[in-house]
Amino acid sequence: MGGHREKDTDAALLRAVADGDSTAMAALYDRHAGWLHMRLARRCGDVEAVREVLQDTFVTVWRSAAAHRGEEVGGWLWTIAARRLVDARRAQERTARIETSPMDAIRVEHESSVAAPSTEERVLAGLEFGEVGTALGRISPELRDVLRATVVDGLTTRETARLLGIPEGTVKSRAMRARAELRSALAHLSPTPLGGPA
Repeated sequence: MGGHREKDTDAALLRAVADGDSTAMAALYDRHAGWLHMRLARRCGDVEAVREVLQDTFVTVWRSAAAHRGEEVGGWLWTIAARRLVDARRAQERTARIETSPMDAIRVEHESSVAAPSTEERVLAGLEFGEVGTALGRISPELRDVLRATVVDGLTTRETARLLGIPEGTVKSRAMRARAELRSALAHLSPTPLGGPA
């Protein structure tokens, strides 16, 4: 009976997936697809993009299950899904910039969204296109990557470390430096504090 339980753990399912067991893959999908879908949908209002990211996530799991290093499987899956979502958004932005003018891209994005943008999506748009986006562009890429992973994607320090391939201590120190550099960049963009004297 204890052996049967061991066969049903995420780690055991992932080992079976690494050996090419499609039944184990189906069990892993059934166990995790629901919460992954909900978490992705909170970050992206495009239903089709969420579906594709979820599919890409499990294709990646099927192909790279042997690369799993024993960490918590749910965190590993979310790291893959978050990276796929970021990649999908970047690809959509590149396509929109190439194929349309900025105003057309905004109109097409607005018309194609099934639901009104979530608060989180509006914040993300502000991060990309507002003063925060400009300030983000002024800090070094390795610091920007840590901020995007921890703040935008909502990853933990451990998940961010795994995603970026750096130690957890480095994630923490870069996050502190990134916030300081971001504050400084924002101060240069808006030297007058909100509500304060000139």
